[in-house]
Amino acid sequence: MLETPVDTPISRRAAAPLWLVVAAACAGQFLVVLDVSVVNVALPSMRADLGLSATGLQWVVNAYSIAFAGFMLLGGRAGDLFGRKRMFLVGLGLFTLASLGGGLAQEGWQLLAARAVQGLGAAVLAPSTLTILTSAVPEGAARVRAIATWSAVGAGGGAAGGLVGGVLTDGLSWRWVLLVNVPVGVLVFAAALRWISESRASGARRLDVPGAVLVTGGIATLAYGIVQTEVEGWTAAATLVPLAAGLALIAAFLGVEARSKAPLMPLKLFRVRSVSAANATMFVCGMGLFAMWFFMTLYAQNVLGYTPLEAGLALIPSSVSVVVGSKVAPRLMRVLGARTVTVIGVLTAAAGFAWQWRMLAGDGAHGAYVTSIMLPGILMMLGAGLAGTPLASLATSGAEPGDAGLVAGLINTSRTMGGSLGLAVLSTVATARTAGRPGAQAVAEGYALAFLWGAVFLVLAALVVLVWMPRAARD
Repeated sequence: MLETPVDTPISRRAAAPLWLVVAAACAGQFLVVLDVSVVNVALPSMRADLGLSATGLQWVVNAYSIAFAGFMLLGGRAGDLFGRKRMFLVGLGLFTLASLGGGLAQEGWQLLAARAVQGLGAAVLAPSTLTILTSAVPEGAARVRAIATWSAVGAGGGAAGGLVGGVLTDGLSWRWVLLVNVPVGVLVFAAALRWISESRASGARRLDVPGAVLVTGGIATLAYGIVQTEVEGWTAAATLVPLAAGLALIAAFLGVEARSKAPLMPLKLFRVRSVSAANATMFVCGMGLFAMWFFMTLYAQNVLGYTPLEAGLALIPSSVSVVVGSKVAPRLMRVLGARTVTVIGVLTAAAGFAWQWRMLAGDGAHGAYVTSIMLPGILMMLGAGLAGTPLASLATSGAEPGDAGLVAGLINTSRTMGGSLGLAVLSTVATARTAGRPGAQAVAEGYALAFLWGAVFLVLAALVVLVWMPRAARD
């Protein structure tokens, strides 16, 4: 265990205007979420340049997201103990350096290693972005608006990934989807250094490194086992062994946390019903929503023959709708309550997934842009935007001040961990449907089945909210 300092340093610099603090924190969140999706349209170019296999392409995405999800609890707790600003800067610095390494990679393994280190940096950075906001903005309407802005920027980062990746891949090369983070990261680092004030939980606390190792190893091993099903099948030892090992590591993590005096994830947090329900909902939502950009960009390029730039442009309406949903959500929350808005958002996204399934399963090889990409994409991302803000608000509103970073890390972990596992499952489903059947329509039908299962996950998420989320939750 690592001991933390007892005293809390106090900055003598005059506080920066609140909007500058919000802007710096949101810029960090934008970079983190952007890099989950920005590589999607560049995957075919990466494969051609570095000789990656189909499974290797999936790990370009999952190496980042698994490291991101696995270390985010540690990142959130480190922010509470060592300082949110300090961890913001450490995470951003690591993320920026790893982006440089990935952009200069000459072999597939170098790219995957850089993506994993990027994910580690993002895991340290991301929890601090939300905690900095909740520490700087008083609870109430102002905080809800700040969280809505944070949610919109984060959602917009994921949505803008397709466009940014397409422009950079077509105009320069796939390397620039990573290298572009370097100048942007330097600017955000300078802004955060200047404008963000330090804050952290008081008292002598310890950092639970064994817990972090167990949960990260468990998530990564479980995801690896799911990915193995594409090649080995569900009954092969190469699949069952990592699946069993992953579950065992996660069980060991829960056992360690139950006995630890300074747990990484205090299990008592889950006694707060809104926190546990919001995280469960975010996990199941992530299983469906995370894969949307992956399959949509592959469908546009591999089936409809779009260039990377055309694929990015095709997703602009979806990018706009997720931001609109995030900004409209606080107004609806004041009238309907967070619980109701969450259900509306999740079911709207599910309707978009169901629409996409019907379009691709019918004649996806000759799909029209408006009905096969634009309109279902708008519904999916409008729903994602509507659901994200109330879920983040519900998950953080019941936390003690000293646990704010942990809860922020937990909600991000739930979303990203669900997304990583969901992508592995849905990719397996799509591959199994397409296997042995040549032609564009067979590929489209594989993607269609992935969207159908995404809709199922989202309906389950809505049921979790209706059954588990307290009816009185309206913040």
